[in-house]
Amino acid sequence: MAGENGIISGMAGRYATALFELALESKAVDQVQADLKAFEAMIASSPDLTRLVRSPVFSADEQAKALDAVLDKAAISGIAKNFLRVVAANRRLFAVDQIIRGFHAYVAKHKDEVTAQVTVAETLSDARLTEIRDTLKAVTGKDVQVDVTVDPSIIGGLVVKVGSRMVDSSLRTKLNSIKFAMKEAR
Repeated sequence: MAGENGIISGMAGRYATALFELALESKAVDQVQADLKAFEAMIASSPDLTRLVRSPVFSADEQAKALDAVLDKAAISGIAKNFLRVVAANRRLFAVDQIIRGFHAYVAKHKDEVTAQVTVAETLSDARLTEIRDTLKAVTGKDVQVDVTVDPSIIGGLVVKVGSRMVDSSLRTKLNSIKFAMKEAR
């Protein structure tokens, strides 16, 4: 399954495949995915945890001790906790984001889902998010997981990326197009 449809390859792909197969065997895919999403959020919100994960300066023992404390505090347990501990013990914590991304890709493929990256200028209401999800489901014919990023620099509108397809209807892009057209008209 590791090379199947090129989800992810190399060392991170092997780890992602092993974790997915273990979670699937244990009927714990949803729990592992939730735990990994919680861990990703912790990394994103903590510069210290990011440094711990990415820096080769810390020994495997230091990483393991710190990781255990973080996982206990976040109530991450079971397969996800044991897996992250193995990754740390094998000095592969620097690749944890790629491993988690690969795991999410396997889960999406297993559930016949696609993930859409949606960038908006301001936080979406639940109704608007549901409308976007339903529209994307109608277009793709699959269940859609929506990862929303708020980026005020796009001014308005939204940018949607599903797989290799991207639709940019941001106000910033439209203004840049007008600016370019006006320069050519001179």
